[in-house]
Formats: sequence, C-alpha cells, structure tokens
Amino acid sequence: MIRFTVVTITYNAEAVLQRTLDSVLRQTYEGVEHLIIDGASTDGTLPMLEAYKAANDTHLSPLTSHPSHKVIILSEPDHGIYDAMNKGLSQASGDYIVYMNAGDCFPQDDTLEQIVHRCGLSVTPSADLPGVLYGNTDIVDDEGRYLRPRRLQPPARLTWRSFRHGMLVCHQAFYARCDIAKNLPYDTRYRYSADVDWCIRVMRETERMGLSLYNINMVVANYSEEGETTRHHRESLFERYRVMASHYGQVSTFLMHCWFVVRSMV
Repeated sequence: MIRFTVVTITYNAEAVLQRTLDSVLRQTYEGVEHLIIDGASTDGTLPMLEAYKAANDTHLSPLTSHPSHKVIILSEPDHGIYDAMNKGLSQASGDYIVYMNAGDCFPQDDTLEQIVHRCGLSVTPSADLPGVLYGNTDIVDDEGRYLRPRRLQPPARLTWRSFRHGMLVCHQAFYARCDIAKNLPYDTRYRYSADVDWCIRVMRETERMGLSLYNINMVVANYSEEGETTRHHRESLFERYRVMASHYGQVSTFLMHCWFVVRSMV
C-alpha cells in the first residue's frame, strides 16, 4: 500500500485547527501517517491534538484491527514555520509527503483514495512512482466555507520551469516523493517563500532523475488564504522575486514580472 505522510504545522491554532484534524481523520484511505509539528502552543491546541489522537486510535482497520492512521505529535519551540516543516520532513516515513496546515483540509473524505486510483499508484512499481503528484485547489474562508477556485491553476504538464509564471500549484496540492524531498530540506533563510523554492528544487530533481510529474486532475486541497504570506504580502513578494531570480535568472525574472504588472492593469 502506498503511504501518505500528511504534515500539519501548528502554533496557537485552536480557532482553525479542528476542521483540519477532522478532515484527516475522515480520510477513508488507510495508509496515512499524520505528523503534527507544534511550536509549543499556549492556547487550547495541545488538548485538541491529544483528543484527536485518542479519537484516531479508536478508528480501527477491519483488516488489521489496528488504527487506520498513524498519528505522531511533536510539540517544542522552533525557529519559524520552515524549521517546523523540516522537522516534519525529517520524520516522514510515507511514500509521499504533503503539507496540510491548520485551517486547510481535504475536500472529500475519499480524496487520498481517489488520488491513488487516478494515478494508478496501487499497481505502479515503487521505483517508477512519479516524483510529484499535483492537483487543483479551492479557496475557503475562515469557517472553511467554499469561496472560489484558486486564481492560479496548475498546467496540464508541469515542469520546474512552470513556476516562472508564479506558484501555479498550491503547496497543499503538491505531493512530493519522500525519498526525493528528504534530501532537499526547506531553506530557512527564506521567511515567506521557502515553499516556492522547495517545490522548484523538488521538481528539478524529479526531472533530473527521469521521473514524471503527474497531474491528478482534481481538487485535492481546500486552502485558507489567511497566513504569514498574506499578512506580510509586500515582504513576501520581494522574497519570491529573489527565489525566482535564483532559479530562472535575473533578466528572465525581471521581464516576467514586468508582464505580471501589465497583466494586472488589463
């Protein structure tokens, strides 16, 4: 069975965390490892996590009589969200890793089951597994209610060069093979855009290895827009420019951003 590691980063997130936990708990697919990396929360987050783990442990697989999902909680101070993401990455033991942070959720109870079916993962030899699986994202409000599709949509054929046009695949809809991702930790010199840099590096390595990037062709994540990038929009834009310039060159990045400005005025 293909196994998914879902990593959730939390810090004082009790207001939005429950829908994320419920979403993972309800996944009908059994091969799920849920790593929750908490930054030593001081609100009600930790009791909520312990209650979630207890609820998960009562969901027994009819095949093994053991919990269908594996839940691991780590709570300790960190040096920011990307440091916490690296902690999750280092502990992941699944075939694929995806980040589903507090407030984000799977759109359906069988989302992971559908991904396995659509990608043919149950019959693909492990050495031939796609390096990246990617899908679409819907935007939800603070209550988890649907608002609209994400403005940027993934292309039919994704390459590492695709992100010259922006982050076309949301981080929560980007499934990376763990054996590739573990060798490419997040660059913690970035405060807001290390996820963009990480996705590009994972895609570059995937292509170098001759592996495919597979379009799932379905909505695989409901994403809450409010986050560090939204709250620090200006700083995030400058940092993202640096990330893109480091991968695509200064001239190409400058010209592309000129086009972004023109497009926004049309």
